[in-house]
Amino acid sequence: MPRLWLADRLGSRSLKRQLLLWLLLPQLVLWLAGALFTYKLAARYANEAVDASLLQATRSLARQVKPMGNGLLIDFPRAAQDVLEADPSDKLLYTVSSPPGQFILGNRKLPGPRLDSAKPQLGRAYFYDGEIADAEDGSRRSRIRMAALYLHFGEDPDDQQTMLVQVARSSANREELARRLLIDTVLPLSALIVLMSMIVWAGVSAGLAPLTRLRNLVEGRAPNDLRPIELDAAPQELRSLARAINELLEAVQHNVQAQRRFISDAAHQLRTPLAGLKSQTELALSEAADPSRQAQLMTRLLRVQESAGRSAHLVNQLLALARTEPESLTSQPLQRLDLGRLAREVTAELVPRALQRSIDLGYGDAGSDEPEADESLPALEVMGIALLLREALVNLLDNALLYAGSGAAVTVLVRPAASGEVELTVSDNGPGIAADLQPRVFERFFRGTQQGNGCGLGLAIVKEIVERHGGRLSLGNLQPQGLRVVATLPLAPRR
Repeated sequence: MPRLWLADRLGSRSLKRQLLLWLLLPQLVLWLAGALFTYKLAARYANEAVDASLLQATRSLARQVKPMGNGLLIDFPRAAQDVLEADPSDKLLYTVSSPPGQFILGNRKLPGPRLDSAKPQLGRAYFYDGEIADAEDGSRRSRIRMAALYLHFGEDPDDQQTMLVQVARSSANREELARRLLIDTVLPLSALIVLMSMIVWAGVSAGLAPLTRLRNLVEGRAPNDLRPIELDAAPQELRSLARAINELLEAVQHNVQAQRRFISDAAHQLRTPLAGLKSQTELALSEAADPSRQAQLMTRLLRVQESAGRSAHLVNQLLALARTEPESLTSQPLQRLDLGRLAREVTAELVPRALQRSIDLGYGDAGSDEPEADESLPALEVMGIALLLREALVNLLDNALLYAGSGAAVTVLVRPAASGEVELTVSDNGPGIAADLQPRVFERFFRGTQQGNGCGLGLAIVKEIVERHGGRLSLGNLQPQGLRVVATLPLAPRR
């Protein structure tokens, strides 16, 4: 649930806002990291400069303290002290003690050095930070940077003493130097970041402008405007999207045209039997009162029955065609079906109708080695909808029984084909279909002959059902005469 919520939140954001977020956020992070790194670097260089000056001052002060016998001679005039302490904002503080801790000269308030070991190294400069009280009561304290140097003095090598020289300088100037270096670096960097942000904003806006034009083209269209979208100057990704939309619009236009053509053809096909039914009914009513015209009345009633039957057949075919539409198929689950068993059942059901027309209808090919119904053979199973496949086979057999002619033979056969497919074949020895008409027999409402009461939807329905099941439909004439219709379907996966 949290992932779905996060995906919804991200999906509801503006694309422009997301792009700006992902482009500007790294710049902000880099700016902060650069500012911190610059401050650390400036502070380090400032410390190095201050430490160098403190070391020089410490060594200079140590040279002013000269050993004399067992004592010290301090050659440090008052004028030199005044020069060191002349600048109140950056005055130099110093202390000389010997032994370390016993004050000799300078400022008594300077803290002692923090050593790494108990015994200091002679001649090595120690640098450290500390604090010193500015007021007598210690209410105000200032941070300082200090340098300490341990030296030996005395003429007797066996009785030398240690002297500590300390020099300190206020940290204010050092911090001010680091701050100025930071400001001088960050201000140009900030201006550069602002300029880059403006360029990114303009680039994102310009890059998304074709998307806005595409939205305007789609939003401003009428529902029946299915013209292709033209975005030749757009980026490659947007042209791909426009092509996908154009393909969808083309498919929708083709579907709408097919539906309009279907409605027009259906209305035309229904108008003829209904008009005939109405006229024959009117004539029958006018002749019903005259006893001498009973024969004509019976003829009228037979024609009424024929028109009603043709209308009912057309309505049933239209309903069957509606069941083959993609929207109907998606709501019906596919099942594993034994196509051979289904063909034998449908063939057996239509045998009485074939006998009424003096047609020999059977399952199996007498001229081949295929048995008619050998239950020991493996089942030829397909994934499909039983109702639709039964409808397709009924339409194939109905066409064969209707047009093969009296005394003909109609044969149904299911057998395996190459490449993991199965063939359902319906063949007859009737007159067949002319070669120039065969490409059109799968069109809706097309009839190759005026014989019978067909409406030109049978083979169109079969083609729709077979193709919706991932198969293909073909037909061809037999020699010396006859017609063979073959529906090829993919076999179901093995269990």
